[in-house]
Amino acid sequence: MRPIPSFQFRPKYVSFDCYGTLIEWPMTPITRELVGDQIPAEHWDQFVKEFRGYRYDSILDAFRPYEQTLQDAFERVCRKWGVKAAPDAGKRLADGVRSWGPHADVPEPLKKMGEHYKLVILSNAEDSFLAESVPRLGADFHAVFTAEQAGYYKPRYAAFEYMLDQLDASPEDFVHVSSHTRYDLMPMHDLGFRNLVLLDRGYDPVTHGYDYVTVKSLDELNQMLGI
Repeated sequence: MRPIPSFQFRPKYVSFDCYGTLIEWPMTPITRELVGDQIPAEHWDQFVKEFRGYRYDSILDAFRPYEQTLQDAFERVCRKWGVKAAPDAGKRLADGVRSWGPHADVPEPLKKMGEHYKLVILSNAEDSFLAESVPRLGADFHAVFTAEQAGYYKPRYAAFEYMLDQLDASPEDFVHVSSHTRYDLMPMHDLGFRNLVLLDRGYDPVTHGYDYVTVKSLDELNQMLGI
């Protein structure tokens, strides 16, 4: 069994990314329904990888509704591959996000964590998405911030600055947890956050040089927090 490190301070807040980190993220099955047999099986993994990249790119401009960013990303990747894009792809993908529940390993340790620390969410979605998803987590949250409120999506620095401003806090006040390195951990490191945790769910490769620790579960994180 690998040793679990512990934090040498008590954070004011434990903040989280929501979708993929706390809430499940089965985007690929919906994508397969949308594409059908237009992509040969031997190219499917590459198509999924490139769609993920286009979703990232589509949120780097000025804020737009999340459904619109999904539609834009899907149309762009389909154009690259020369396949027909469903005109309602953004809605179907967004409806999927709204419907998903927490990872099975989340509710119990998250509830325990919330009994000891102030929990915060900073999510790349709109208020209406979080209004449906957060109650399914079964924990008390001190604050829930969204891209809609901030006017920017992560990884834009302004999204994180919005959270800091709203809480009148500094990076040193947080332990932040995400399953996404490019959206959260890399830009947060650049902004001076040092108590960063990758909850590794296999979405992004584990990178080096960004001072985050990697855990496999929230139970491990609770151990690090002394719970």
